[in-house]
Amino acid sequence: MSKPIIAIPADIRELAGAQWHATPTQYLSAALRVADVMSFIIPAFEDGNDTDAILDRVDGLLVSGSATNVHPSLYGLEAKESDGPFDPARDATSLPLIRRAIERGIPMLAICRGIQELNVALGGTLASEIQEQPGIWDHRKPDDADRDVAYSIRQPVFVREGSCIAQHLGVTGEVQINSLHRQAIAETAPRLQVEATAEDGTIEAVSVIDAKGFAVGVQWHPEYWAETDAPSRALFEAFGKAVREYRASKA
Repeated sequence: MSKPIIAIPADIRELAGAQWHATPTQYLSAALRVADVMSFIIPAFEDGNDTDAILDRVDGLLVSGSATNVHPSLYGLEAKESDGPFDPARDATSLPLIRRAIERGIPMLAICRGIQELNVALGGTLASEIQEQPGIWDHRKPDDADRDVAYSIRQPVFVREGSCIAQHLGVTGEVQINSLHRQAIAETAPRLQVEATAEDGTIEAVSVIDAKGFAVGVQWHPEYWAETDAPSRALFEAFGKAVREYRASKA
């Protein structure tokens, strides 16, 4: 039987004077090699995408991280230059896909920018430059050219007992992760349940309370070490299992 297919919304990137619709390799590789699913990269347009036509053809949605941030106007704030960079085409593509995937019960895993998009899509807000807030750590990516060092697993998060993240990871309590960000969830959307937090209280994982299927967001980067780190692998395997079950239910 052929592998299930998931959708991954693209980022807009500039290369040699041209615009590209792109997705980092780590997400595609983790989907293929650990979740055991194939990926369609969905072009990012500010208008014109048919959300249901896309979701009709896939069995899951993976919302990746990115170097860009969700535009503050989408959660009721005025944008400052320091809040950027922005990618309005990514926003316009991801947020409708997130909402409709939840409504239709299509499995969804949202990572880094993805968890922030998930929160905004459901009515929550974001905080910028969280490292400037009293008592909050500096969660930003280390300034190291070696990506393995920059994305190294070095930060504890605390997984809530009885949460769906605990079920998927097979772990309750402290888990070591790699969380690299300068924005985070401020006001949690009403339909989201906090699943894990850092020691400083930063929200690191959520789930959709009334979701019909797998609908989880994490602030960290399980895609980077999905083949070698047990919690990262467990999360992608759980997502892959949910995708296969969804496809079977359609059949």
